[in-house]
Amino acid sequence: MSGGTGSKPPAEPALTVDTREELVYLLGQACEIEHGLMCEYLYAQFSLKRGLDEGLTPAQLDRVQAWEAALISVIKQEMLHLALATNILTAVGAAPHFERPNFPILSRWYPEDVQIALVPFGERALRHFIYLERPEGMALSDAAGFAAARHAQPLTTGGAGLVAVAQEWRTVGHLYRGIEAGLAALCARHGEDAVFIGPARAQAVTEIFEWPELIAVTDLASAGQAIETIVEQGEGARGDWIRSHFGTFVGILEDLLAVQAADPAFNPARPVEPAFVRLPPDVAAGTLIEDPTTAQVADLVTGLYEVTLQVLTRYYIHHGETAAEFDTLARTAKHLMNWVMRELGPVLTALPVGPSQPGRTAGPAFEIARPGAFFLPHQDAAWKIIKERLDALQQACASLGQQAGLGALAPLAGKLDSMSQDIGAYIPKATARPRRPAKPAERDS
Repeated sequence: MSGGTGSKPPAEPALTVDTREELVYLLGQACEIEHGLMCEYLYAQFSLKRGLDEGLTPAQLDRVQAWEAALISVIKQEMLHLALATNILTAVGAAPHFERPNFPILSRWYPEDVQIALVPFGERALRHFIYLERPEGMALSDAAGFAAARHAQPLTTGGAGLVAVAQEWRTVGHLYRGIEAGLAALCARHGEDAVFIGPARAQAVTEIFEWPELIAVTDLASAGQAIETIVEQGEGARGDWIRSHFGTFVGILEDLLAVQAADPAFNPARPVEPAFVRLPPDVAAGTLIEDPTTAQVADLVTGLYEVTLQVLTRYYIHHGETAAEFDTLARTAKHLMNWVMRELGPVLTALPVGPSQPGRTAGPAFEIARPGAFFLPHQDAAWKIIKERLDALQQACASLGQQAGLGALAPLAGKLDSMSQDIGAYIPKATARPRRPAKPAERDS
């Protein structure tokens, strides 16, 4: 891979993990990074052109479809990484962590040169992906437009470690190696039984996700195995990155540049723009959708994304459900992603933003307006809420699917209805609520 290299990077500082609080903080950042990367890759996938009617030759369409297949493989592994990081979190007694900052993440959430934004498939996106997945110690520059954000420094230092604080990790591998070293240090100091206090039953292990690498984390050895899987699949084993995400993106970039050299006018992506129906409270500015139909489909994407996170969170809580119910939650989450979101995303990216953005189409913003809505702690209520949301999405798909150009949504309504029925099978039939006993004052009146 030529170009994009910088000077020798500074030595990666050791991360400090002296308390459970610091460990959970870093694991939360790891979950956010995996979640953010997955959304970046999904956005790039959804932005790809779909057919010859979009100006591709048959040979170019073959290349685009091959790149999409590679992206899907990486996306599935990012979901695995999020699952493994969540298992480590629950193993040390913390809750699942599916919230994250809204895009673009260009500010102080992470170290100065770690930024995440939604970019359509192309050279800029691939160089950005390569930068984020680069192996530890490799000198690379990020893609154009991703200049490091300067951070305000604290006026005081030191303290008793009562509150976890941000630390300067350079790469995703650096973050995970810091977590691994911190786990080892805490176990050496306190013993494994004192560190891994989460219930073993709370570990998410299922064959439904089809991830042989998804293991239960119950001790230092299994935590190390989970981290090794994440690092090797992302940046590659030490010195060997050909089959990693980093290597995959390097290969796609070289292929893309070769196709563009033969046809400089070739563009594999639609002219998509991350677009909102309404700006989330923590997003200062962004593109707003003006087209009413596009806005309805964008809301459908947001609602689907939200219920997927609700189902995943309930699955990872692992409290109260039977084995059959756990399997139903896992299967529902998988089907929402594979059967519905994968089909719905390209429908949105073909729709116009509106008159003020001529020629631009809407890309999913994956906004999170209410992070707390993902956490459904009460079992019976959680299943009812999930079914309500699935029913609402099914009705929206059925209605929108009748409009011109949106026929692809009609089959999704049937898939959502099937999932709703699966969830509903485990919801007890409604019974009359017991009448509230009258208070003494009420009895006397």
